[in-house]
Order: sequence, then C-alpha cells, then structure tokens
Amino acid sequence: MFDKLDEVVKRYERLTEKLADPTIYDRQKEFREVSEERSNIEPVVEAYQKYKKMKSGVDEAKEILNNEKDPDLREMAKEELNTIEKVLPEMESELRLLLLPKDPLDSRNVMIEIRAGAGGDEASIFVADIFRMYQNYCRDLGLKSETISISSGDEGIKEIIFAIKGESVYSKFKFESGVHRVQRVPKTESQGRVHTSTITVAVMPEVDDVEFELDMNDVRVDVYRSGGSGGQSVNTTDSAVRVTHIPTSTVVAIQDEKSQIKNKAKALMILRNRIYDKMVQEQHEKEAAARKGQIGRGNRSERIRTYNFPQGRLTDHRIGLTLYSLDRIIEGDMAPVTEALVAYNQAELLKGDADS
Repeated sequence: MFDKLDEVVKRYERLTEKLADPTIYDRQKEFREVSEERSNIEPVVEAYQKYKKMKSGVDEAKEILNNEKDPDLREMAKEELNTIEKVLPEMESELRLLLLPKDPLDSRNVMIEIRAGAGGDEASIFVADIFRMYQNYCRDLGLKSETISISSGDEGIKEIIFAIKGESVYSKFKFESGVHRVQRVPKTESQGRVHTSTITVAVMPEVDDVEFELDMNDVRVDVYRSGGSGGQSVNTTDSAVRVTHIPTSTVVAIQDEKSQIKNKAKALMILRNRIYDKMVQEQHEKEAAARKGQIGRGNRSERIRTYNFPQGRLTDHRIGLTLYSLDRIIEGDMAPVTEALVAYNQAELLKGDADS
C-alpha cells in the first residue's frame, strides 16, 4: 500500500508542476484533465502526509521512552504513544479506501431522465413521486435542479428530464439508473388490491463541448407544430423540434418552449448527453468483467429497487438492502440508501484489491 501511496505523491507533484506552466491554459482540454486528476488525488496526498506525521510521532515517543529519565516526560510520551497507536489503524483503513480506483465521472453534474413504464396512470404517478424524492434530496444536499423537459399525463408525469448541478453530483446519483418498481394500492382501485408498476431512471453525466463535440453532419433536425392532448394544436408555428443522431438512431423531440431556437438548443443538449452516456456505458461494460465492485449502474433494463407501500418497505435488490422507512425515503431522506450503496461498492472493491 505504501509503495502505491509514494507513487501517488510523485504523480501529484508532477501534476502540480504541469499546472505551474502558464502555457497549459492555452490547451483547455489538457488543463481540465490535469486539474481534475490533481484534485482527485489531493485528498490521498493530504491523508498520507498526516499519517506520516503521526508515524514520526511514534518514533519520537519511543526515543523519549528509551532515553529519557525524567518520569514526567516518560509518562507524557507513553500517553502520546498509546493515543497514536490507537489512531494509526483507522488512518490506514482510510488510506486504503482513498487508494481505491476513482470513478472519473464522480465530480460531474448530471442529467436525469425518468419515464413511466408498465402500470398506466399509476406508473406516471410514481414518476412524479420519484421526481419529488430526488428534488427533496437535492434540497437537503444543497444541490440545484432545473427541469429541462416534461410530459404530463392524465395523472402524474409520463416523462421528465432534469439537470442537477453542484458538488460531486454523479457520485450521489450514479447508482439510481435502472428499473424502479412500486407496489401499492392505486387511487382508482376499489377492491383494495395491490398493483405493481414500473418506471425507468437514467442518470447521465454532464458533458461539455471541450470534451465531446457533437458532429452536426450526423444530426438531422426536423421542425413541426407543437401538439396537445387529443391532437389539439398548441400553437400555429413550427416551434417543436426533433433531432436524430443518424449513426446511433438516437432521437430527441422537444416542444416545451414556444421558441424553436430554445427547443432546438434543449434537444441538442439532451442528444449530446445521451450519446456521451452511451459511450460511457460501453466503456463501463468493457471494464466490468475485469473490475469487481460494480453495482449494475447504467443497465437501464435491470430492476434495481422495489418500493412496497403497504409494508413501508424499500428493497435494493443489488445489495440485498431492506429498509422499513419508505415513508421518509420517498420524501427525500435518501442518505441511508445511497450511503449503503457506496459502502457496499467500496467493500467489494477492497475485496477485489485484496484478491489481486
């Protein structure tokens, strides 16, 4: 472990030297990559420096015990040695966690898409519930969210796309991708029977033009008139926009705004994030076979969680987590769920590191 830590310190010093070169600001992509990598390993370097300082305290205390004859100084050294020796194992555990491979996307903002699946109106109602849960969780964490596109149903929300910005957003939401299942008695159920409905959640890391540029030669843009329910025209101008990425057959249609320009800008932003997310998922799948500790994030068809309202139970099927506090979780108290997922992921990575 300490050989790895020494290598991290050397890498940190090299990155610091690179950032000291004023010409790096002319190479924005390189500047961003160097800055992000240095920022990611800085906590490791700081923790290791603190650990080494503690270790030197052990040597100093032992030297006093071996050579000093003053009983008061010897007693102080003995107490200090006992204190440090209790703390060192905890610091070593922290260093092992800090050395685990970092997800380079953890610091990113995200775009989240929630769609109703099986279950009709009840699925749409659950989309609204999960959206509110995420909104409340963001509020508690001090994160900002912005709705990009929304398609309302007769009850609830059929589909919603929203962005979340703040500190290390992706690290907090990356395990939410997948199928969420709800079991409860719908409002329209007169017999009191429990129904099962599903929704899908897709969490996509934010991408910018410096990192990934969408080639507009690969994009077809179609405009048409916005339509309301029952085919009713919302306005009489061709303000709705549909963009299609021809190589991947990815389609995004937006009609939220009255302005064609605004709808096109939104559609292209969503399209760019979806394509980048596909690239991320493909890379993730390649690494998953060789890297332990994955919790199935990114697999949009995987059933990851069940919300059972009659029993007040939430179950995350990936890690076998069951909590009987659904009433609090659905209102935004998601920390027990997200922290359990992170802890499980870290434990699996540590196990894989020990086996290798």
